[in-house]
Amino acid sequence: MSKKPFILLTNDDGVQSPGLQSLAAAMKIIGRPVIVAPDRDNSAASHSLTMHRPLKVCRLEEDIYSVDGTPADCVTLALSKILSSPPDLLVSGINPGANLGNDISYSGTVSAAREGAIRGIPSFAVSLAGKENFRFKTAADFAGQLAVLIFKHGMPGETLLNVNVPNLDKAKIKGVKVTRQGRRQYKGGIKEISDPWGRPCFWIGGGTPTGDRGEGSDSHEILENYISITPIHLDLSNYDVMTELEGFVYHEN
Repeated sequence: MSKKPFILLTNDDGVQSPGLQSLAAAMKIIGRPVIVAPDRDNSAASHSLTMHRPLKVCRLEEDIYSVDGTPADCVTLALSKILSSPPDLLVSGINPGANLGNDISYSGTVSAAREGAIRGIPSFAVSLAGKENFRFKTAADFAGQLAVLIFKHGMPGETLLNVNVPNLDKAKIKGVKVTRQGRRQYKGGIKEISDPWGRPCFWIGGGTPTGDRGEGSDSHEILENYISITPIHLDLSNYDVMTELEGFVYHEN
């Protein structure tokens, strides 16, 4: 790529997130990053779009914009209204916490990358698999390396990459593995609490992750201190089931 790459950055944690700032610093080394991100935390927003009210865009400074909406809103507005030309790459993150297995269905971080892929932009999401003392620079440096590889080799169509990086110093990471999406659920993730008047209510979040940690899965390789890269296809059709389904649907009708 002869010209300086144009890179759209977003996240689901808000425009002031330290993970996003670290990512921007890494991308400045290889191109021109433009940030279009939510004005506040939108974790677990999934791929939701705001359709019940208008959205406001604020230009905070050169190449940094906030949107009072979801990550998918940010990408939609960036590509349709804010940017003067399509970016060469979209990177979403860095999320402070893993997005593994079933997490990707809920993740605003991953959904922002999915929206980019839907619109034909090479896209990946990057998350840091930890709970505290986040080493954002480790993930940001790898995101920069991956971006260079994508500029060199391109990306398959209809595909985004879900990247998870162990929350370790770079020297302690064993390497990189291309992984499959595992299964991941949370035990004890719903807390029953009371409001100030003693009425019962519920809080969704937290819990202990359980599920598929078999070799080759994203969760397994993260536990083994490898960076996990999972290619996610936009086509969710289960082709293996189509013939079986056709057999009894057509027969019964």
